[in-house]
Amino acid sequence: MSQSAPAVATDLEAHAPISRKRRFARLGLLAAAITGLAVAAATLPLRDIGDAVVALGPGAAVAVAVLGGLLLSVLVPRTAVTVACGALLGAATGMVAALAAAVIAAIATYYAGRWAGRGALQAKAGGRLARLDGWLNRRGLAAVLLVRFLPLAPFGLVGYAYGTTSVCRKRYLLGTTIAAIPSTVTYAVIGAAVASPGKMSPVTMAPAVIGFLLSTAIVLRWRQTSRRAAAAAVVPAAA
Repeated sequence: MSQSAPAVATDLEAHAPISRKRRFARLGLLAAAITGLAVAAATLPLRDIGDAVVALGPGAAVAVAVLGGLLLSVLVPRTAVTVACGALLGAATGMVAALAAAVIAAIATYYAGRWAGRGALQAKAGGRLARLDGWLNRRGLAAVLLVRFLPLAPFGLVGYAYGTTSVCRKRYLLGTTIAAIPSTVTYAVIGAAVASPGKMSPVTMAPAVIGFLLSTAIVLRWRQTSRRAAAAAVVPAAA
């Protein structure tokens, strides 16, 4: 009995909201780290680094995925990273590396945001942020898909923001991965076409077209469903 009590207490402490002072300190450290890495990414010779990474041979895809995940985490646009993956590795391998980079960044930013801002939305009980947190939880996977499909903010920034919510990490990671697939296919193929235009054909561009149509259809379907749900909610209220 004496051994289980400390374990329970430790678990409660791990999930307890952190104080405002500590939260601000952690947010400051996270912002400083992101800024420092972003400055490094802007000043480093990325072209030379890319050439050196490609020279690694079979390990190039892994290195590109890790480097891409780091760049996404410091708020480099995912479009640029994905196009670069396609240009460096070709369409097929570039797609895999770019998707892996997105997953790596999604995990890193989510847990960094949770470490720095855990409990931030819950602390605003009764306010708009608390209602937002509740809406994200009720919508679950659909909310993650919507936020990821719409170009609301840089990929990494959305990950940091989700870390401050109480959204389940499994739904977040699954939704992020699914939403990343169409654009990953599109921009990786475009990057490969830019690097080797003579090797591309209309058939090679088919995945890019399919990815674009799929993402557009999902967003339009979501908007239609949201309007129907809003209309259904208004009818009982009026009655």
